[in-house]
Amino acid sequence: QVQLVESGGGLVQAGGSLRLSCAASGRTFSSYGMGWFRQAPGKEREFVAAISWNGGTTYYADSVKGRFTISRNNAAKRVYLQMNSLKPEDTAVYYCAASTNSMAAMTRLSYYYWGQGTQVTVSS
Repeated sequence: QVQLVESGGGLVQAGGSLRLSCAASGRTFSSYGMGWFRQAPGKEREFVAAISWNGGTTYYADSVKGRFTISRNNAAKRVYLQMNSLKPEDTAVYYCAASTNSMAAMTRLSYYYWGQGTQVTVSS
């Protein structure tokens, strides 16, 4: 079993940067594919980025490609989302998720464990 806790959200001006962190518990963290999703008010939760168990493969939504970077540190049991050039449309609650698919995935149904989320607000 994996428990996930996100941190690093906040209020930032458009064009600014934030780094989200997700701390995981559990002995088998390094075997999980990890992902970040987000949910804006009135919208469905959507895929943002994912990373395979060893960091060798990453996936990004088209809307964040070139601006966001996902990474992980298996020794520290953490996964990160570096967000640059933020836009008001990036405003959402951001969720960290773990998948038993070690190669990660872009679909919500592939993820079994979820954090509580962290709010990111980008002002124009």
